[in-house]
Amino acid sequence: ISMAATAAALALFMLPLAGTDAAMEELLVSDQVKAAAAATWHKDAKVAPLDYTLKDMHGIDVKLSSFKGKVILLNFWATWCGPGKAEIPGFVELQKQYKDDLVILGLSVDDTVDKLKPYAAQYKINYPILVGLGREDVQDAYGPMWGIPVSVLIGRDGKICKKHMGIAPKAQFEREIKALL
Repeated sequence: ISMAATAAALALFMLPLAGTDAAMEELLVSDQVKAAAAATWHKDAKVAPLDYTLKDMHGIDVKLSSFKGKVILLNFWATWCGPGKAEIPGFVELQKQYKDDLVILGLSVDDTVDKLKPYAAQYKINYPILVGLGREDVQDAYGPMWGIPVSVLIGRDGKICKKHMGIAPKAQFEREIKALL
């Protein structure tokens, strides 16, 4: 990776916690930033590993396979991650707007339930929050991951369509979701 691409990727992680879509769009303007942190198109259309059951923050078992037939946005994040936090308002809006056809699943990679519940309430998260603490097997199945956030967009047919390594604006997610509806 070139120094410019590395610097551009690092700039994405320096976003203010209250970042806006406009600020994210500005950061994603250059081709180097896009190459370093934007979506990777999966031309092979690999089948998503949906054979996992995880606990949500309320202790309920959630089978990833139960969402096949809907568009799935699987977001790997953590409460301490500024860029992940910046994506949440857009995810909340997208879940409201496309509730019949889309399910967003927030997989917290290393937070305890004690941290997740107040965080979800504070940010008015309206989609399932899954506990990923101790579930490196799920991260490995969707990896490699060199950092978070990572978002995986899965089509109705259960195939991976896009993988975002790093932050992406709501408008980009919306374009990709609409293309799968």
